[in-house]
Amino acid sequence: MSKKQKPKSGSGFRINLKDERLPKILGVVLVLVAIYLAIAFVSYLYTWKYDQDKVLKFSWGMLLQGDLSVKNWLGRLGAIVSNMFFYWGFGFPSIVVIVLMVRLGFDLVRRRSLIPFLIFARNSLVIMAFFSLLLEFVFRKSEFAWGGAFGESTCFWLTNFVGQIGLFFLLLFTMGAYIMWRVNPNFDNLTFSNPLDGVSLPTISRDFFRGMEDSDIAPVKPQARPERKLDDDDVEELFLKSLRPTSRPAAVKVDAGNKETDIANELDFDLPDTGYKATVAGPPTQLELEMDEPYIKEEEDLEVTGPVLAQVPIAPETQIEAIKQEDDLEPYDPTADLSRFRMPVPELLLDYADKKVEVDRAELEANKDQIIATLLNYKIEITKIRATIGPTVTLYEIVPAPGVKISKIKNLEDDIALSLSALGIRIIAPIPGKGTIGIEVPNKNKQIVSLKELIQSEKFRDTKMALPIALGKTISNEVFVADLAKMPHLLVAGATGQGKSVGINAILMSLLYKKHPSQVKLVLIDPKKVELFPYGHLDQHYLAFLPDQDEPIITETSKVINTLNSLCIEMDARYDLLKKARVRNLNEYNEKFMERKLSPKEGHKFLPYIVLVIDEFADLIMTAGKEVELPIARLAQLARAIGIHLIIATQRPSVNIITGIIKANFPARLAFKVTSKIDSRTILDSGGADQLIGSGDMLLSVGSNNVRLQCAFVDTPEVESVIKHIADQPGFPEPFYLPEYKGDDDGAAGNSDLKISDLDENFDEAARLVIASQHGSTSLIQRKMQLGYNRAGRIMDQMEQLGIVGPAQGSKPREVLFYSIDELNNFLTSLRNR
Repeated sequence: MSKKQKPKSGSGFRINLKDERLPKILGVVLVLVAIYLAIAFVSYLYTWKYDQDKVLKFSWGMLLQGDLSVKNWLGRLGAIVSNMFFYWGFGFPSIVVIVLMVRLGFDLVRRRSLIPFLIFARNSLVIMAFFSLLLEFVFRKSEFAWGGAFGESTCFWLTNFVGQIGLFFLLLFTMGAYIMWRVNPNFDNLTFSNPLDGVSLPTISRDFFRGMEDSDIAPVKPQARPERKLDDDDVEELFLKSLRPTSRPAAVKVDAGNKETDIANELDFDLPDTGYKATVAGPPTQLELEMDEPYIKEEEDLEVTGPVLAQVPIAPETQIEAIKQEDDLEPYDPTADLSRFRMPVPELLLDYADKKVEVDRAELEANKDQIIATLLNYKIEITKIRATIGPTVTLYEIVPAPGVKISKIKNLEDDIALSLSALGIRIIAPIPGKGTIGIEVPNKNKQIVSLKELIQSEKFRDTKMALPIALGKTISNEVFVADLAKMPHLLVAGATGQGKSVGINAILMSLLYKKHPSQVKLVLIDPKKVELFPYGHLDQHYLAFLPDQDEPIITETSKVINTLNSLCIEMDARYDLLKKARVRNLNEYNEKFMERKLSPKEGHKFLPYIVLVIDEFADLIMTAGKEVELPIARLAQLARAIGIHLIIATQRPSVNIITGIIKANFPARLAFKVTSKIDSRTILDSGGADQLIGSGDMLLSVGSNNVRLQCAFVDTPEVESVIKHIADQPGFPEPFYLPEYKGDDDGAAGNSDLKISDLDENFDEAARLVIASQHGSTSLIQRKMQLGYNRAGRIMDQMEQLGIVGPAQGSKPREVLFYSIDELNNFLTSLRNR
């Protein structure tokens, strides 16, 4: 006898996966989670404006952050989860997820087959994706994320692919086709000659009719048949057919032979959509049906003998993963969104080749003789002289005799200019890298250096620089192309009318000719309002600005301050991305992203270069002061590695405009003609800019070397033709918006219902200062507290609203309505206790 084995006691807690209670528990949990999500979603519809900024950048530390307050009814977790579904997911259609969870929960509790749920889930997910796209298309201007990240990205791609009108008809066609498929309306007004036209009937073999002499096939008049409800087995069979990887009609043979089979003696089958019914009586010996199965793809005929068993197909997730792995091998192309964008052609620029002027040989000989004679008058002998002809200046290189001091030649600068009757003689003693002394003499007939010539040059056309800018030609008539990304910032200075604005246009045109709109963005600041306005038509291609900005070219001082601080926010955000990607600069980050080593789901994206251009910096410093200088200094110090580069131009190169902080972070400086040696030293830390001849003659200082260049000339009609060529092409659906920044002056000025929370953090100190001095002046607050004018004016407006000072009286100080500090303290205490 075999002894019964007793169960061991103390075997521990075990989970039986076949226990029917587990699906029920899981179903109840799913229903509860669905209710939780429903409450969070409904709360999100009312509180998203307040909570979105706080939970937009998710981190696990948010869950434990004690000072993070949100208004969602379910707290931080509810705000985070609802933001993930609405903002980063499918938007408002994300409520489909709740329906799916409720359906699955009840199916698990009732222990129903999951095959119908899988079909329902498949259809629901398609509907969710479609309505995400539809809502984003309809409400794309709304602040609320109706379509979520999925709808926004899909709508963006389809808009670039088929255009807005094409996308509208695509959505309309999809909805119409779906309604026709589901409703299948009867058109009573239409008549057909034969109800079986266009219907593929089952084909029955001759052997089948041989064994059914007594059988009868009786047609039945078309009538409405009762709808047949599918049970779980039928639904499972249809679902497996839908996953089967085949589409050609298959021949199914059932050979019963003389053996007993499970086939019924009476076989009923419905002809598809005809209203006819066929009844076959008698035992069939062989049945061969040719049937059309819309779910089956091409595959060889399947012959089945005996009982038919359902074959489980390969899981489609495996095939999807394989396809994804193949797609991941293709590098990301940032220009794919505007793949049909055509770069400007050189023919849009004017050619000044017919205006080229050759330097006369007699002029060279005369200048050479005058230089030698002048030096001999001061008993300075030279052993060799050589001339290098440039577009506007000719360089004479001399080799002095042994024992001649270089300083002695340099002091003769004015005497040589007098003997040559020339303007702007410049002596380079010695020329760096050579054992010679250079004397630069302006040509009598100057040559125009056209931008078209530089654009067509091999040096610019074949360059591999990140941000190439064609500046002009050197004194040796060579094309000079610099890389703005390596400078990394450029300070441009010069007197009025010396070619400064033309130089900025040449720099911008170089970028437009070389870089795709997805690779570089321009932030243009023009306080004069008339220099850079033609570039405003490029808002859908190259420009970047704030979302609440009416004009793409920034001209107002308050907008300039907000833009500079917004760029600081963009800089910090980019550094966070570089930190997450474990790279050191923008080139490494973009290369890693294009190789698909960085996932967009983690917030990574392709980062274009951003070039900030300020045309008149002196005006901003005079009106805003530190509020402009500090963010510019911060950008100049840190923004190089993340692809933000600055070009600052000014016509007042004085020390109070170009301060030490700015000069320290602008190693590359471009100096046009200035009026004094002091201004030249302010820009270049050396003389020479005061001896230039104007009209585009400039010195580029990079490090300790000064390179003399003739700036490329580009006229306003040329700029407008290039901009028109770009603006006429389809651009991005929306401009490149900078991060939002709320400045100090975006407060409650002019608001009668002033709250204590709206007061500036320095309000108390400023109020005590005004009352102590009994002098209600904005400049007093600005000077004593070292605040910007806008912020000091806002504090004064708040004092007026609270009744501390009276209204403005023109140039006179405001009347102070409080007479003691104690009176002010009592007033502020009562105000805070309300």
